Amino acid sequence: MPYSLHLTYRDCGTLRVRNGRDGTLISVSRITERAALWCDDESNSFLLRQADLVRRNVRNLQIFFISVCLATAVAALSSCKKKQEAMNPMAAMMMEAAPVRAVAAVSQDVPLDVSAVGSVEALNTVDVKSRIAGEVLRVDFQEGQFVQKGERLFQIDPEPTLRQLAEIQADITKDMALEQQAKANVVKDEAQIKQTQASADRAVALAKDGIFSKEQTEQTVATNETALASLKADQAAVESASASLKADRARLAQTQLQLQYTDITAPISGRAGAISVKAGNLVKDNDAALVTILQISPIEVSFGVPQQLLPEVQRYNTQGPLLVSATTVDGKAVTGRLKFIDSSVDSTTGAIKLKAEFENADHVLWPGQFVSVQARLSLQKNMVVVPNSTVETGPQGKYVWVMNRSNSTVTMRPVDVLRLYKAPKQPMEEAVIGNGLQPGDMVITEGQMRLMPGAKVRLLNPQATQLGENGGSAGNQSSSKQGDS
Repeated sequence: MPYSLHLTYRDCGTLRVRNGRDGTLISVSRITERAALWCDDESNSFLLRQADLVRRNVRNLQIFFISVCLATAVAALSSCKKKQEAMNPMAAMMMEAAPVRAVAAVSQDVPLDVSAVGSVEALNTVDVKSRIAGEVLRVDFQEGQFVQKGERLFQIDPEPTLRQLAEIQADITKDMALEQQAKANVVKDEAQIKQTQASADRAVALAKDGIFSKEQTEQTVATNETALASLKADQAAVESASASLKADRARLAQTQLQLQYTDITAPISGRAGAISVKAGNLVKDNDAALVTILQISPIEVSFGVPQQLLPEVQRYNTQGPLLVSATTVDGKAVTGRLKFIDSSVDSTTGAIKLKAEFENADHVLWPGQFVSVQARLSLQKNMVVVPNSTVETGPQGKYVWVMNRSNSTVTMRPVDVLRLYKAPKQPMEEAVIGNGLQPGDMVITEGQMRLMPGAKVRLLNPQATQLGENGGSAGNQSSSKQGDS
């Protein structure tokens, strides 16, 4: 019975022989092995040739699969090697100690201040004017000169006043002579009255006895009354002469005062401004100012603070005058005391006006100048401070990098920053720490970008371990009262 051979490659490398009539499986053999196929058909040689062909194809497929696997493995190994080579520099960098700079947190007394911008005002300002009219004879000072109280500044021509003075003195002499004459007349009249009074009394007595006639008696009495009237007139003349003398003396005093006004002196000690009138010019009394003098020692600084701070200012000021520091644009600072709190809050700005007085012996402050003002409310003891550059902000808030001295590793430590302050003559702001640091903790100031928790560090400035040796300040005199933002 003839058989038919069907080769299937579903199971690669397997030879299946089926009955050509009903399709029943006669034999199955792995062609990867050399197996002899027996059948009763004459096509046995054909089967062998087909089996050999399949065996060669399977072998080629196996060689292809092995080649692909080897190529894939080589590519994977090469990629891993490249990744490992790329990771080596980063790993080396992480293992290497990062160079940093650090300072030690310190404990110090920190002032609690109110900061504002103030304007310098002269304690006294005087416009010097002439009290008399006349010609300016001389100017005895220079513009911008510091003058003392009572020092002569201008001289007005005194000649007209001296002439008036001489005339008045002559009038006084005349009035004194008239007064003396009137007084002499009074004395004469009084003596005459005594005589006429006696004659009148005798005439009246003799008339009663019939010795004097009525006509003689009346004539004697009339003479006495005339003498009395003359006495009263001379007494009035005395009073008139005395009044005229007093008037002349008053004129004399006024003229002498006018003569004093010819010398215009400085009413206060201070700095003279620009001179508006030169020698030879005519001036009027109480006209334009000849010069303006500003008293700049002592001097005042006016500034405003928000009305929310008024209760604190009042509370601390009751314990004693608050210390106020004024700093100029060139960094010079002077200290004074609060002397004035305005009686009302400015409704347009919501600020209360304050004034502080400064000795200003060195003339650091100048009228009209703007200065930075810090009014010290209190002094907080033993506060931990670090440079503000050490404080960074993260998702969880503010933190600093702290170095462990024993193993030179760093950790990230959260901190509570109460406020910032900047001391006079210091370029850096410092942070006042509420919680998170202790005095002596080494905080990183430079090189934070290369740090991670547990990283090794290497100090670039091992000697600078105190705040102030790396740009900070260990002793400050003022601070800014502001919240951490």
